[in-house]
Amino acid sequence: MNTDLAGKVVLITGASGGIGSAMAQKFAAEGAKLALHYCRGRTQIDALRRDLSQSDSLIVQADLARETQVKRMFAQTIKRFGRIDTLIANAGSWVTDDVPIDRMSLRQWQQTLDGVLTTMFLTVREFFRIVAKQKQGNAVLISSTAAVFGEAGHADYSCGKAAIAYGLTRSLKNEIARLAPHTRDYCGGRINCLCPGWTIVPRNKAKLRDVAMIKKFAATMALPQIARPDDIAHAAVFLSSDTLARHITGQSLVIAGGMEGRWLWQPNEIDPSIA
Repeated sequence: MNTDLAGKVVLITGASGGIGSAMAQKFAAEGAKLALHYCRGRTQIDALRRDLSQSDSLIVQADLARETQVKRMFAQTIKRFGRIDTLIANAGSWVTDDVPIDRMSLRQWQQTLDGVLTTMFLTVREFFRIVAKQKQGNAVLISSTAAVFGEAGHADYSCGKAAIAYGLTRSLKNEIARLAPHTRDYCGGRINCLCPGWTIVPRNKAKLRDVAMIKKFAATMALPQIARPDDIAHAAVFLSSDTLARHITGQSLVIAGGMEGRWLWQPNEIDPSIA
C-alpha cells in the first residue's frame, strides 16, 4: 500500500539504537526525509548515515533532558527541511540492573524519570509548537510493555513508560487535534503510542544470551518469539501515514506477540533457537 510518506520530514529521536535505526531504514525506504537524533552513539549514527547514503538525512545531537539542546535540535531540523511532519519519540534510558523499590535510591528514581519522561515532555512540547505553526503533524511515542504489565526491579522505568502510554498519549490526542484541525483535505493532527516487548537489540544482548531467560520471556507470549526491530519499525511507518492511519489517534499498540502477564507456555515448551 502507498504510505504517501515520500518527501515527508520525519524526526527520529534515539536513531542510533536498534529500534531507532530500523525505523530510519523503513522511513527511508518510503522516501521520507530524515532528521536522525543521537545523544552519545556517534559511531552508530555515522554507520546508519552511511547506510542511508541515498536518502536526504540530517544528523542532530542533543541531550534530550536539557531544554536548550532540545530546542536546538528542532531548530536545526527546521533550518534544513523547513518543516517536520512526523515525530518519532523513541529515545529513552533505563538502569539495566534489577533494583527492587526498597533498595532503589532517590537518585536512580529521578534519573530514570528524567531519562524517560522529562525527555519525552521536552521533545513533544517543542514538536507541538511547530505543529501549531504548520497546522499539520503527527507523532508516534515509544513506550514499553513495562507500562502495561509492570516490571519487577524496574518500577521507575515502568512508571515513566506508563505515563507515556496512557496519560500523555490520551491527553495529547485532544491537544494536537486542535493545533492541527481536520479539514476537507487533511485528517487532522494525530498522536499514537507503541509499546514494544522484548526486542533483539544491542542493549538486550546480554540477557538474550541466557537460554533460561528467553524461555521465561517467550512463555508469556501467544507467539513465542522475541520481537525484531523491524516489527516495531513497520508499525511506526503505518501510524505515521496520514493515508493509512488517518482515523487512528490516541491509541497505544502493544507489539509483543500477544504477551500477557502470565505464562501461556511452560518454559520447557519453548525452543530458544527460534525464539
